[in-house]
Amino acid sequence: MSSNQEILGRQDINDLEAILSVTNTDDDAVTHAVGTAYDATFTWDYEQSRAPLVKLYEKAKTSQWNASTDLDWSIEVDQEKLALAGMQREDARFFTDSVDLAGTPFAKWGQDQWVELAIESQNWTLSQFMHGEQGALLCTARIVETVPWIDAKYYASTQAMDEARHVEVFARYLNTKLSGHYPINAHLGLLLDDILADSRWDMTYLGMQIMVEGLALAAFGFMHQMTTEPLLKQLLRYVMSDEARHVAFGVLSLQEYYGELTDAEMLDRQEFAFEAAVRMRDRFLSQEVWARMGVDVKDALALVMADEGRKMFQNILFSKIVPNCKKLGLLDRNDGWLRTRFTELGVIQFEDWVDTGEEYAMLDEVSKDREAAAAS
Repeated sequence: MSSNQEILGRQDINDLEAILSVTNTDDDAVTHAVGTAYDATFTWDYEQSRAPLVKLYEKAKTSQWNASTDLDWSIEVDQEKLALAGMQREDARFFTDSVDLAGTPFAKWGQDQWVELAIESQNWTLSQFMHGEQGALLCTARIVETVPWIDAKYYASTQAMDEARHVEVFARYLNTKLSGHYPINAHLGLLLDDILADSRWDMTYLGMQIMVEGLALAAFGFMHQMTTEPLLKQLLRYVMSDEARHVAFGVLSLQEYYGELTDAEMLDRQEFAFEAAVRMRDRFLSQEVWARMGVDVKDALALVMADEGRKMFQNILFSKIVPNCKKLGLLDRNDGWLRTRFTELGVIQFEDWVDTGEEYAMLDEVSKDREAAAAS
């Protein structure tokens, strides 16, 4: 079994120096290439024998939506007004009362600086959503090529369309409603590179469908609940409908396959899931925002990591990942190796929450909207 040092490049998962040592080296690049070698797999068995995947494919075909016509892009977005309103709500403040800001630069901040932080944070968050969705687009195209089952190829082709639409809507929202872009976060970028560089088809599923998409689904849900901006709320509601199917696709596809793997093969997947979880947690420290705000990044992150309220927020982002890992058998194989690691991360309490293999129909907002329109 590998150590934290071997998996993460550091023994202490909270080592700030090691976290900050991960930086982008090509912020100004227009493209980024990931070297890989994998087999593109034809299958001559055209029988759709996996009923859950057939059902998911049929649902995907009737749940497509058009970003240009189904969203009201005429809505005006005033970031400063939204930031000021958020400052009045305790759940929207960047630091909670558990952090003592006395003696820090933040103690001297006025309203203008807190508003600027809120605006930069929104620009950063939506930028990372956009970059993550492009990662999902590339990974799903990979799944179409590599998965050996025809029913999985059919469904993955619909997801590729979904992911293209998600990149489109986040890019349009950033370009026309917000006030700036951020390059991809270095921790997210490394994770996407690792997923794409692995030649095994099931690791593409695990890294993207279970880990990245699972966390994104929870993050979208949290933002949808918190935001008062109607266009973003509508956009997120539609994206969540798709994302729930995508995560379910991963769960339904891997459940059969992982039941056949040896302990050594499963340990490899457990270690990868742990590495992905830590990288995603690290990306939410949003170190690029602090740098743009002109504050000492290490000092700011020390406060962020000590904030119990923010820890609760970060932990709940794993509420989709942990039950799905449990359903795949990843938590408890090899004497509960991943269970122990998720306990150290403080997220194991979500293991009995509903898994997305059963949840996606409840989140199908596109069908709900169409049924409501037909009824009226």
